[in-house]
Amino acid sequence: MTNLINSSPMVSVIIPCYNQGEYLYDSVSSVLAQTYQNFEIIIINDGSTCPHTIKILHNFHQPKTVVIHTHNQGLVCSRNNGIKIARGKYILPLDADDKIGNTYLQEAVELLENNHNLGIVYSQAEFFGNKTGKWELPKYQFPHILLGNVIFCSGFFRKSDWEKVGGYNPSMIYGWEDYDFWLSLIELKRDVVCIPNVLFYYRQHSLSMTNSMTEEQILYTFNQLFKNHTSLYRENKLKILFFSTVKILKLLCKSVLYGYNSQGITLMILILKNLLRNLDIA
Repeated sequence: MTNLINSSPMVSVIIPCYNQGEYLYDSVSSVLAQTYQNFEIIIINDGSTCPHTIKILHNFHQPKTVVIHTHNQGLVCSRNNGIKIARGKYILPLDADDKIGNTYLQEAVELLENNHNLGIVYSQAEFFGNKTGKWELPKYQFPHILLGNVIFCSGFFRKSDWEKVGGYNPSMIYGWEDYDFWLSLIELKRDVVCIPNVLFYYRQHSLSMTNSMTEEQILYTFNQLFKNHTSLYRENKLKILFFSTVKILKLLCKSVLYGYNSQGITLMILILKNLLRNLDIA
């Protein structure tokens, strides 16, 4: 295993913040408590309008931490702006209301240093806040990820890979910019590893962007994913046809046996039908 005392590459933790000042100390404290200490924290104030948040950000003085103030540009631009000025070999995006476990940096850097084709490192996760418990995400598999994201936004990647793919894509106007970005790294033929420990803590509250997307926005966003990664989808279209059929059958079985949300099933079928139509196999 690589001796991290000798190599000690820097990690840049990028924290966009828009009116989330009340959570920021928890998020930053979870980074400062890391067992691996070669990191910098870059907070991007994305044009916050909340007086409480503005006051916190203008008086935020923590070790290894810098606050950059910008006008409101949205999450994609905030992350890209932070990464542009990052000095780290490795990047960890972290939302201002989430937290990480104290060995996350150490375990991820060890993996990345020992596998130069490793492009994404993430971990097991838990909810906290209005909902608690284990976040039961499906295991990462390819090409299954083409049908639904299983990697949360706070995964590690190489800054050099971010540069190769052009960063987060501003075409993802309704969300899922992290999903789109992971597919871009997968197109580079990078390996993906999930650390089998809970090292990411995802706050649950009423302002979740994913939960606020309408059906039309979800359909639009999935179509945008296909446009952004057409070659990746077309190269795997027969596997997608098989796994999409299996997925629909599983959803229908859940509906019959357990009273699964029929509206959610209808939406998934619409997504898969649009995808198959784009692939010229429906």
